Amino acid sequence: MARIASVTIPNDKVTWIALTYVYGIGQATSKAILAEAKIEPTTRVKDLTEADIQKINDIISNKYTVEGDLKRLVTNNIKRLKDINSYKGVRHKAGLPVNGQRTRTNARTRKGRAIAVGGAQPKAASKT
Repeated sequence: MARIASVTIPNDKVTWIALTYVYGIGQATSKAILAEAKIEPTTRVKDLTEADIQKINDIISNKYTVEGDLKRLVTNNIKRLKDINSYKGVRHKAGLPVNGQRTRTNARTRKGRAIAVGGAQPKAASKT
C-alpha cells in the first residue's frame, strides 16, 4: 500500500483514480500531477517505484493544499461567514441550502427527514 499525502491509496487501482482518494485531489488535478511527474496515468499503484511515489508526494506538497490543511481552511471560511452573520453564514447555521437552491421541495439532505404537519391525519374514533 502506497502512502501519498499521508493517505493510504489502494494498490490495485489505476494511479490517476487512486490519487482521487486524497481529499482535495479530483480527476483533473490527478491527471495534471501525473503529467508533471511524467508517470503514465494508467499504471497500477502496485507497479509504481519508490522514486515515482516520492515524485508525486513532492509535487502535491509543493503545489497543492490537501487533506487536513484544506479541511481546516474550509472550516475556518465557514466559521468566518457564521461570525459575521452573512446570508450564507445564517444558512449554514440553520442547516439549510446555502447557494440559492429551492427548499419548498427537495433539500432533504440539508434539512433532514421530513416531519409531518400536525392535524393532517383524521383522528380515530374512540370508545366512550
